Amino acid sequence: MVGRRSECMTTASTSPFFSTPEMDRIFSLQNQLRWMTRFEWALLSALESAGIAGQGAAAAVEPLLDVDFVDIPSLSKEARLAGNLAIPFLRQLTAKVRERNQAAATSIHLGATSQDVLDTALVLQTRQALALILSGVDELQALLSEQARSHAGTVMAGRTWLQDGPPTTLGLKIAGWIAASSRHRQRLNAAGRRTTVLQFGGAVGTLSVLGEKGAEVSAALARNLDLREAEIPWHTHRDNLVEMAAVLGMLIGSVGKMARDVALLMQTEVGEVSEPAGEGRGGSSTMPQKSNPVASAAIIAAATRAPGLVSTLLSAMMQEHERGLGNWQAEWETYPEIFRLAAAALERMIEIARDLRVFPERMAFNLDATGGLAMAEAVSVALAARMGRERAHELVRVASKRALSENRRLREILIEMTEVREQLSRAEIDRLLDPSHYLGSAQRFIERVIGGSDAAG
Repeated sequence: MVGRRSECMTTASTSPFFSTPEMDRIFSLQNQLRWMTRFEWALLSALESAGIAGQGAAAAVEPLLDVDFVDIPSLSKEARLAGNLAIPFLRQLTAKVRERNQAAATSIHLGATSQDVLDTALVLQTRQALALILSGVDELQALLSEQARSHAGTVMAGRTWLQDGPPTTLGLKIAGWIAASSRHRQRLNAAGRRTTVLQFGGAVGTLSVLGEKGAEVSAALARNLDLREAEIPWHTHRDNLVEMAAVLGMLIGSVGKMARDVALLMQTEVGEVSEPAGEGRGGSSTMPQKSNPVASAAIIAAATRAPGLVSTLLSAMMQEHERGLGNWQAEWETYPEIFRLAAAALERMIEIARDLRVFPERMAFNLDATGGLAMAEAVSVALAARMGRERAHELVRVASKRALSENRRLREILIEMTEVREQLSRAEIDRLLDPSHYLGSAQRFIERVIGGSDAAG
């Protein structure tokens, strides 16, 4: 095993709220060192195939590919002095290889610079992390699709500015969540293609140490790591990494919107949905009756943190000349943290989506709580077709004000108004005040998102 972690070298999340064990492993120091070892092995293989390193050079590194051989306390101490992990790592790697093959040790890292190995290791970690994120998005979408299909016809109040509006369905609300996550999946795939490219340029991006063999070695190195070659070394051009971070930030924000909706619908006075129940879940230290939206809280916390991290990476883009000072280093913990937050947010939203508790009777009660006023728009539209929009709007506005001031149902007021009765029968008024008859294209929109025609009507 790798030696004891030095506190200053630990990159894993310290909070169960802001990461997952799988994502912590991907961005652990151990995994980073393994990818750095693989970079050096792949480079030796490329140098060997180009006739620059002797035969058997890469074979001397192969036994170390999946072995934690680094002395972490020593690495930590030396990295503080050297300015990055690569320098002490290479010293230890070279010493290990020298024990096996003196000639191979002289070719380690030839043509590369510290940033090449660190950036490429980060790219390889990104490839792992992105696969985990995409898997989470797929699982979430599948669960949400089941919920949207089940509740396509579950009528509830639509809300604008936190006030009741015309009715919608829970299925349509969830379909909106799914559509957003689908767009982010497309963005993640596109960003992944641009981000997972080799970094290899040497000290100032010229590969001058390799002379005429630079292109040959670069191509072989990319093949060995199953990466695409970049058009040009990108040491101080961080746009691809920042794009990935920004897309992750948007994904976290959209998952945060889902959690915010759930938390608002879960309020005691609303009570239309609830997070999954369970022993010890959502309790209070003082209030035994509480069932708090704990998963939503963790997601919203992640979504609140993400913009600042993305902002840090945007600020760090202004790097000097061919190699940056300080701005590059600012990425080291910031970039992985965004992946951790995304993984944590997805994991908690998957928990919610899998066992979301829905209370249709409470939705119906809340929708009717204003005595039919939520359906005022439907009545106004129907009257407008017969007497013009302005007059219809004014009549329904007056009726609504009377219903509120007299604490009566809108139906009673409408029936009493002669001008309304001349245009609409009681049966027509009753139908217009039925929320299930005022859902417009909700069903069609749901089917567009989740596919098929089997959504509940």
